[in-house]
Amino acid sequence: MSIHKPGPNDSASNKNRLKKTINNMEAAEEAMEFAEGKELAAIKEKNARREESIEGLRAEILAEAKSRINGYL
Repeated sequence: MSIHKPGPNDSASNKNRLKKTINNMEAAEEAMEFAEGKELAAIKEKNARREESIEGLRAEILAEAKSRINGYL
């Protein structure tokens, strides 16, 4: 059994993850026009989780920017 070690936190990857998450959310919103029932509910749930992720990523990006300004990074 292998032990998973997380990689270093790279602020550039946060920006890429944010862009990708926003793009996925927008694509899912377009797909909702053609979905119904369980599929529509699943898309809505996933987009709700994406929204939470977007908020977290934005907060992390802001915190990293403040740390850079204050000389911590």
